[in-house]
Amino acid sequence: MKKTFLFNLFLFSSILTSAQNPVGIFSNHVDIGKPKIAGGTIYNDEDQSYNIKGAGYNIWFGRDEFHYAYKKIKGDFILTGNFKILNTENPVHRKTGWMVRSSEDENATHMTAAIHDDGLMALQWRTIQGAYMRDPQDEIFSKKRTSEIIQLERLGKVFIMRIANPGEPLQEVGRTDAIDMPDEVLVGIFMCSHNPEIVEEAKAWNVRIEQTVPDSHNGYQDGILGSKMEIINVFDGKRKVVYEDKGRFEAPNWLPNNKGLLFNQSGKIYTIPFSGGTPKMINTGVASNNNNDHVISFDGKLLGISSHRDGFPEGGSTIYYLPIIGGEPKIVTNKTPSYLHGWTKEGKQVVYTAQRPESGSTYNIYKKRIDGDKEIQLTHLTKGLADGPECSPDGKYIYYNSTQSGTMQLWRMLMDGSEQTQLTFDEYNNWFAHVSPDNKWIAFLSFPNTIDPTDHPFYKRVMIRLMPVSGGGAPRVIAYLYGGQGTMNTRSWSPDSKFIAFVSNSGPISK
Repeated sequence: MKKTFLFNLFLFSSILTSAQNPVGIFSNHVDIGKPKIAGGTIYNDEDQSYNIKGAGYNIWFGRDEFHYAYKKIKGDFILTGNFKILNTENPVHRKTGWMVRSSEDENATHMTAAIHDDGLMALQWRTIQGAYMRDPQDEIFSKKRTSEIIQLERLGKVFIMRIANPGEPLQEVGRTDAIDMPDEVLVGIFMCSHNPEIVEEAKAWNVRIEQTVPDSHNGYQDGILGSKMEIINVFDGKRKVVYEDKGRFEAPNWLPNNKGLLFNQSGKIYTIPFSGGTPKMINTGVASNNNNDHVISFDGKLLGISSHRDGFPEGGSTIYYLPIIGGEPKIVTNKTPSYLHGWTKEGKQVVYTAQRPESGSTYNIYKKRIDGDKEIQLTHLTKGLADGPECSPDGKYIYYNSTQSGTMQLWRMLMDGSEQTQLTFDEYNNWFAHVSPDNKWIAFLSFPNTIDPTDHPFYKRVMIRLMPVSGGGAPRVIAYLYGGQGTMNTRSWSPDSKFIAFVSNSGPISK
């Protein structure tokens, strides 16, 4: 009852004023084309979702009627979200999804990625202001009327629509460059009832607007994008942003006892509560140039870090450990480069990837006691890369990623390096196997096959996927995002094995 009252009050206020009405990440929400019945948008702060209501005869012919929540944006971008039309009776052509529009004019140029209530999914557009809409380039119908993931990407003059059922990879369903859209456009979500006499409602969640860079962009040299700290429920896929910054931060770890998250930024290590706020720096002493390879021991008492030292090969990444509350770090190995990825169950040894002179440019996996014994080499590749070693909570296996079969795939081995077994066999480059605390699931990052298997660069279209620790069957997609390097380099599971934390990227380039 309270929610209905608030919604009606919000609609009433929107009729009285033509001023900007921010809602969630959108700067405004309006009715386009003066539909007979007003629509509106509500942002639900608790789960960061949107309920959008709209009437209107259609989005078609030479003019449109619908409700639109939008923001202005320049350049290339990716729009991604889950959409569901809430009324399940009498399916018709009511529709929702993403829209890119040149203006609020009822006959404006636009590009629309829509799902219709009768199952139609199509990329539709108006090439110039006042022109009739083009017939769908492709018409794809889905028998499922639950929810869909819709993505609309802009690459210069090219627009691409992709669709996925929950848990599946995105599939391209439409592409066109037949529209001359200005550099600055309106982007947002919409609802049209396809009937001027009624209002229909849709819900949208995991709504992300990601400003992108060309594939040739070098994230180390060509400037950085902003960062978002996100938490996702691995079983229902619902995401929440808990912290944002215009600069680069990376690789969250879940703090013991659900006290918040730990991450690196500008060479320092910080913690932040789940409610957000100002990050708090951890004292790491002489280790002041930390990278995104930091791991908390299974008992929650120690923090392992990788920090760079000047004058050493390959940047001098060196492994240290210190109390989780901070303090002067103790060095584990003087050999560089070494990149930490995991602790053994008892907290006496660490596992890491390293490059050593006897292996040339190849990286292999090693383990070493933190109290000074010699390191033990566990993989023996002569070319390529083995990386991301992480010990299982039961102390039996080390999970890792390796190019030894060609592409980057997930593997596991016993703690002594024996019984090396490949776990994934698909077309993606799969990195960083993170095992859940209950030892049932692996969450990992998948890059497209267009990148070098030995590389895990910044700012790519990547997926987070989930699979049983035993392997077998197709991994399930739980998140589609723009990220890569620094997104999820080390273990980031919640203690109850229901959530993981990760970083996504978006925004104007800054040096």
